[in-house]
Amino acid sequence: MGIRFVLLVNKQGQTRLAQYYEYLTLEERRALEGEIVRKCLTRTEQQCSFVEHRNYKVVYRRYASLFFLVGVDNEENELAVLEFIHLFVETMDRHFGNVCELDIMFHLEKAHFMLEEMVMNGCVVETSKSNILAPIQLMDKAA
Repeated sequence: MGIRFVLLVNKQGQTRLAQYYEYLTLEERRALEGEIVRKCLTRTEQQCSFVEHRNYKVVYRRYASLFFLVGVDNEENELAVLEFIHLFVETMDRHFGNVCELDIMFHLEKAHFMLEEMVMNGCVVETSKSNILAPIQLMDKAA
């Protein structure tokens, strides 16, 4: 399957965006997010950006005040996931202009839409920033 979940979390550990590609109850999601966020936020910059947790491999990267955490299968390539995270950030940068936590909070639906354009059922299906942003730009023109 590949990607199991994508989380965007601020430095205080508050989840700003969560997208799951497998079914988990709300209690399971809360517990999983709490465990993973604590584990990733306490790591230093000298430590690698890959953490094994339960049956997931969590790949994370910090951009400004946001942590991008992606849970994948154990067989998934960590560097490819880091590249996916970077593409997601670059795509949001192109749309918002140097994306920050407030952009995601006030335009959560656009952030979800970008993610949905990039990932379908846990598989990356689109990597072109122009193709990802085209439907969003059409919606902005119509509004």
